[in-house]
Amino acid sequence: MIIAVPRECHPGERRVALVPASVPPLVKAGLEVLIEAGAGTAAGYADQQYIDKGAKIAATRAEVFAADILLQVRTAGANPQAGQADWDGYHQGQIVIGLCDALGEPKAAEKLAARGVSLFSLELLPRITRAQSMDVLSSQATIAGYRAVLLAASALPKIFPMLITAAGTLSAAKVFVIGVGVAGLQAIATARRLGAAISAYDVRPAVKEQVQSVGAKFIEMQLETSDAETKGGYAQEMGEEFYRKQRELMMKVVAEHDVVITTAAIPGKKSPVLVTADMVAAMAPGSVIVDLAAERGGNCELTKADQTVVEHGVTIMGPTNLASDAPFHASQMYAKNIVTFLLNLVKDKQVQMNMEDEIIRDTLIAKDGKVVNERVLKLLAG
Repeated sequence: MIIAVPRECHPGERRVALVPASVPPLVKAGLEVLIEAGAGTAAGYADQQYIDKGAKIAATRAEVFAADILLQVRTAGANPQAGQADWDGYHQGQIVIGLCDALGEPKAAEKLAARGVSLFSLELLPRITRAQSMDVLSSQATIAGYRAVLLAASALPKIFPMLITAAGTLSAAKVFVIGVGVAGLQAIATARRLGAAISAYDVRPAVKEQVQSVGAKFIEMQLETSDAETKGGYAQEMGEEFYRKQRELMMKVVAEHDVVITTAAIPGKKSPVLVTADMVAAMAPGSVIVDLAAERGGNCELTKADQTVVEHGVTIMGPTNLASDAPFHASQMYAKNIVTFLLNLVKDKQVQMNMEDEIIRDTLIAKDGKVVNERVLKLLAG
């Protein structure tokens, strides 16, 4: 059975689905690994490194797409424009594993199903202990949270730490993190290492201890939050009345901070607006907002995806693929996730679609020519 990794073609995407160190476990399992020439170059991995670990290098993209199992960072659904050139390469009986954006682009999943592809979307991994080592969202969010703080520190006309010098005392920058998932926690930890004074907020009161454990102050708001989290551990979309009250309470908090980092994203949904234009106007000139929810509209009303804009003297950054800015380690983590997932799926050189396994059941989007995932089917039904 041939496992293949193509070079990623999404604009600005520098990650690769497998790194050289992830090849030996697959070879040991009796699988043949094929890497498109140059697939790992942008991430810092040369073709020879893959060869040294037991992989073969494919000279053409067609050879890679002919494989039994295709491993990608971004499958067609998560790469709607540039990925169109690869549509004819997906074929009957092929298994495709990667980030699919199946909840955001269900039509792409339906189109792949029609080609006879068995499609697995790693975004839909259940939040269970056994799946932690496969959790690509968490691994990539770790990188994004770290990079967000560095972006903010570079744009802020202040330094983060408090310094007592012969020229006087410099007060610490104040950083406010909204949304305390993996990205938020990593942003808090990184800002703290740089010496900032940090506050954080999340609709889930249960994260208060996590926030305090990494050295930040937890901001509490009097809101009803019992429905803020799904059974699968992901953020739940709340009603507009909830967000209106939340924005009222948040106005003063946002205005007191030099840096605001927002991370509140809902899978397959438009990001909730948490920072309004009025809040931005209330911030001090020179302040910075880094909006990690920019890909789906942003948590800040003034965010523009993949752009940096200045409004009311405040710099607002809307990066949509920060993990790709640290492709060496982002790829290392992603590869570990996807190999663990793959070895759970392939036993004795054969793919075993064990639908009793919730990891397989929840991530399987398409099989036998049709969409089989209930969440995606509901979206397609309209």
